[in-house]
Amino acid sequence: MKVSISASGAVLLGKHVACDAFDEAKPLRVVTHAHYDHMLGLKQSLEKGEAVVMTPATKDLIEVLKGPSFLTEGRIKILEYKETLTYEEEKITLHYADHILGAAQVLLEDADGTRIVYTGDFRLPNTPILEADILVMEATYGNPAHLRPFGEAIENVLVSLVEQGLRKGPVYVFGYHGKLQEVMQMLNDARVEVPFIVPEKVFQVSRVCKKHGMRLGGCLLSSDEDAQVMLQKSVPCVAFYHMGSRRYVGKDAFRVCVSGWEFKSPCRKRTENEYVIALSDHSDFNGLLQYVEESRPKLVITDNYRIGDAVTLAREIEKRLNIPAKPFPS
Repeated sequence: MKVSISASGAVLLGKHVACDAFDEAKPLRVVTHAHYDHMLGLKQSLEKGEAVVMTPATKDLIEVLKGPSFLTEGRIKILEYKETLTYEEEKITLHYADHILGAAQVLLEDADGTRIVYTGDFRLPNTPILEADILVMEATYGNPAHLRPFGEAIENVLVSLVEQGLRKGPVYVFGYHGKLQEVMQMLNDARVEVPFIVPEKVFQVSRVCKKHGMRLGGCLLSSDEDAQVMLQKSVPCVAFYHMGSRRYVGKDAFRVCVSGWEFKSPCRKRTENEYVIALSDHSDFNGLLQYVEESRPKLVITDNYRIGDAVTLAREIEKRLNIPAKPFPS
């Protein structure tokens, strides 16, 4: 079989390529982006594989998230979008995916001319849809109930909510790396002109994002004396923290959590001072179906290793689009 997904989460394409997890039988490893569930077994790939392929931005983000000594330069192969790597009879090309900075889709063309596409994580409408004979796709929102009809209204709701909170003092925004920087860019573009305060890791990720063209404005480290004074004296500012810090910081402040798992409304009030904004970096159910329909594959494999609804999505693809679809691993 030309495509599979292993029990350890490796998306196996053609004869030579494993994506997003280690597989000892494949000499090439592709990292589609720098989220933890797509960097599985990366140390093993660096030690045992012939090359680990990624975009320049993904490399820079991994060096921040894992430490500068984590990547062994000799085994890293950097590919720009639309640049092709040939390995024996197979050609591997990375294409842009709208997800986090550096995210990529993988196109593998084999000796028979078969086009195998692995989407990685993506969001429409800004992700180009690639024609495929075999399509391997994410299934995060693979349930028909996972519909998000708000579209671009999310940005306006988010900006308005932050501006509302700033009238009272500091606003704490909680999210994951990549999504936090997306929020920074939205607020910067909307001319929300207050200091942005961030802890060290968010600062380093943001610096990489700015290097690669994101418009984030200036950031002040939370450990700086000026930042601490602002927060203590309730000076209007926006503090950006990883979602994992939500229990520990800004407990009594105005808080905004950005989450893709909100579908009924763009904004939900959780407590008197805490709100959830339905900002996602994944396509909803309709977006997943749209990709399949326009890609026109002969077979679809849905990723049943990572979080999502791969079994349901495969069933719905067969029912609605009459295209054979299977969840892997089964």
